[in-house]
Amino acid sequence: MKTSRLLAIVIAGGLAGTTLLAALPASADSRLRQQEVRQLRESGKILPMEDILARARKAQPGQVVEVELERDGDRYVYEVKLIDQADKVHELKLDAGNGEVLRRKEK
Repeated sequence: MKTSRLLAIVIAGGLAGTTLLAALPASADSRLRQQEVRQLRESGKILPMEDILARARKAQPGQVVEVELERDGDRYVYEVKLIDQADKVHELKLDAGNGEVLRRKEK
């Protein structure tokens, strides 16, 4: 299955639990414009980021440090990276349409 990165969102926790979000396009070939992401969300093809983050934290407690929306074949997948209390990095892949955890890896 070919995976292409559509949109990367970097999340950095600050003081008092504040969160900074920055949307970054991936490569020129696989760019997904903000309007396209909005259309996917409004059509129900992908879940809101808030839902994905809640599901990721439930599956693996920790601080979210990076989120990417990718197209994996015919489905959209969120890749979420979290750091746990022991400073281990966990990578979760969640189905963007239903929030199911598809794969998890500790790095």
